[in-house]
Amino acid sequence: MKKIKILITGVAGFLGSHLAEKLYNLNYEIIGVDNMSSGYEDNIPKDIEFHNSDCCDFNKMNNIMNGVDVIYHCAAAAHEGLSVFSPQEITKNNLQASVTVFSAAISNKVKRIIFCSSMARYGSQKTPFTEDMEPAPVDPYGISKVAAEKILISLCNLNKIEWVIAVPHNIIGPRQKYDDPFRNVVSIMLNRIMQNKSPIIYGDGNQKRCFSYIDDCLSCLIPMKDDQSLNKQIINIGPDEEFVTINEVFEMCSNITKSNLEPIYKKDRPLEVKHATCSADKARKLLNYKTETSLKEGIQQTYNYIKKRGIRPFDYHINLEIKNELTPETWLKKEI
Repeated sequence: MKKIKILITGVAGFLGSHLAEKLYNLNYEIIGVDNMSSGYEDNIPKDIEFHNSDCCDFNKMNNIMNGVDVIYHCAAAAHEGLSVFSPQEITKNNLQASVTVFSAAISNKVKRIIFCSSMARYGSQKTPFTEDMEPAPVDPYGISKVAAEKILISLCNLNKIEWVIAVPHNIIGPRQKYDDPFRNVVSIMLNRIMQNKSPIIYGDGNQKRCFSYIDDCLSCLIPMKDDQSLNKQIINIGPDEEFVTINEVFEMCSNITKSNLEPIYKKDRPLEVKHATCSADKARKLLNYKTETSLKEGIQQTYNYIKKRGIRPFDYHINLEIKNELTPETWLKKEI
């Protein structure tokens, strides 16, 4: 019997690499694509077919997708705050790359596309965010994600291709890029603390978020590949029980690392949403979702990973396109 062939974009990244490993172990044929701009080479599962390619290259993506049954489009420049100051780079790697992937997928008559969107689609609406809310993104990153969603739905419905849109919370865990100064608050805090540097917090630290451990996210993504009841569904995936402030996240990171460093507070980042959490009710109903890993344990596992792999200097690998009085000085002066 022919194995189902699954293509995963962003396979050197945090989410994509875990997903590829999990599906490969479930006996699926896995093809991975990544341009290596923001992932780690040692994240890529050794036994899969890997292509070092950019998702914006239609001809390459079109050739790679020959015979593919299902696509998980995980690749993204997941830099919400940075998108205000590098909008061309971020939207290119979200909107243009996504549309290229969708076009190649439809050209190859794939059966289903699973698109990993973002909570940024909801903007500053009342929490908890629910899937029936009209998207209201406030920054270029969120806008690019919603635009990609709309194009996906339009093209798939026209060409009779199945689609599912997953909306993950802030995912944490091993393999997350921890030397990126522009994203991943937990990993940035841990990497700085482990270098005996005070964590940096924007604003008053009372922004509230929910964080999802990688395994809890995967438990929702795996069924999306073939469950017919999930076709044409938009589903939030992640916990809605631990709604915590960034100050509380700092306290957890300090306790786990046994640090007594005090945080450095900087002015608010422009357009940052104050409170963002999604309802998990739909995921509980359709996917039997249950939070298995607490935030404290998730931070502990992330810390263990960084400790084992080794602390690293922060890599300012994306150029700032807009430099003015609104640009965070932590980025302008490379203070992180």
